[in-house]
Amino acid sequence: MKIIKPFACLFFVLIWLNAFAQTGSKSSIADGNNAGLILPKSFAAIKLADNIGKSRHIAVTPQGDIYVKQLVANGSKGILLLREEKGTGRAAIIKSFGDYGGTGIAIKNGYLYASSDVDIYRYKLDDKGIVIDPEHPEKIVNGLLERHEHESKSIVLDDDGYIYTNIGAYSNSCQERDRVKGSPGMKPCPILDSAGGIWRFKADLPNQTYANGTRYATGLRNVVGLDWNKTTNSLFVMMHGRDQLHDLFPQYYDEKQSAELPAETMYELHNGSNCGWPYMYYDQQKHQKILAPEYGGDGVKQGGENAQDPVAAFPGHLAPNGLLFYTGTMFPEKYRNGAFIAFHGSWNRAPEKQKGFLVAFVPLKNGKPSGDWEIFADNFAGTNDITSPRQAAHRPCGLAQGPDGALYVSDDVKGAIYKIIYTGK
Repeated sequence: MKIIKPFACLFFVLIWLNAFAQTGSKSSIADGNNAGLILPKSFAAIKLADNIGKSRHIAVTPQGDIYVKQLVANGSKGILLLREEKGTGRAAIIKSFGDYGGTGIAIKNGYLYASSDVDIYRYKLDDKGIVIDPEHPEKIVNGLLERHEHESKSIVLDDDGYIYTNIGAYSNSCQERDRVKGSPGMKPCPILDSAGGIWRFKADLPNQTYANGTRYATGLRNVVGLDWNKTTNSLFVMMHGRDQLHDLFPQYYDEKQSAELPAETMYELHNGSNCGWPYMYYDQQKHQKILAPEYGGDGVKQGGENAQDPVAAFPGHLAPNGLLFYTGTMFPEKYRNGAFIAFHGSWNRAPEKQKGFLVAFVPLKNGKPSGDWEIFADNFAGTNDITSPRQAAHRPCGLAQGPDGALYVSDDVKGAIYKIIYTGK
């Protein structure tokens, strides 16, 4: 009988611990039906929380706690801190604070950043990732434009001390009379002076206003999902395309075309980027930039000569509300540095069925698609027969990556938090 030497035992123990950490399957109990989601083989889902309020973007600490930004503050509960109860597959709220609603939340360099629809705040974290003084945040940016349309202020930080926020256009297509049949577009579009783009501010300078910021990118109707791509060291965003082509210009578009067009688009941005809204839109079927009908287009004429091309394009009206570049090691190699996108779901694809309500995946190499996009997690809505988003049981919104490589997804209908793990089985 052979005696196994101590260093050999240690070797096998280390292998086992590594497998334990990568799969996450021992630390989380997957729901028997994957919380109602449809996932690829060898993936499992846990619904960590439900009915906690309309949960927008989320951020996970290095210790595995989950900060959740609530769309509407309930008293002083605009931000929730959840902690997974080990071995139960459930998470409990251990702290709530912040007397403002909103969308954006992020963790960077020992601070928690969060946004309302007009301001951006930051909170100092202790060495366990817990906010030290939740009642007295530091206001980093104030007075951002909010006109009750596309008002969400999503945020992301780079590695050079800057924070970026979306300021959505308070318009569909910059018409003289918004969403009125046949109304021409304003040129130049006055909205672009203070909205319809991405603004950049210092991440550590208090009480900044527009005067302190930089209009980093323009020509973006509305961005809710955005992330910093560490592979390319650049900002990527998902733009919500314009609505109602048939309603506003029935002479050029039938209902089917209006349901499918224009594309929801992914852009890589740099200082000075122009993505072309409102003067053009991207047609994912023709793979062309098309002149908007408000500016003389007819569905055929090309436009956007000075606008950049999207990195990727998706079917219309799916409403991309979350973007995450996956850098973990729990999931198989194909997912490394690729993009997950939370499609919130459509409202204006009639008479077609509404679509979206899913998380998609795009494989990327050096920031460019290396294959076709695919549906990764589906059935958040609970049904395929949707004529109105009000019928959806859940709508995915925010995405975050855990320290073990798990993928977290928030829902802003009732407030579910999902954790998706790879089991390898």
